[in-house]
Amino acid sequence: MIIVNLDVMMARRKMSLNELSERVGITVANLSILKTGKAKAVRFSTLDAICNALECTPGDILEYRPF
Repeated sequence: MIIVNLDVMMARRKMSLNELSERVGITVANLSILKTGKAKAVRFSTLDAICNALECTPGDILEYRPF
């Protein structure tokens, strides 16, 4: 199972969903879907933009947990 820790990284950086949306150029609705773990996929370009805005790595946002 893939766990999305976007909310954790946003909290660590004290960044709101609206601010991240503006920095990344993705709608708040789409970021919310990703943040809640309901997204079926994420583009590498999106992941790159999020990591750039949050100054983190993909491993900080995405976590694998076996069933």
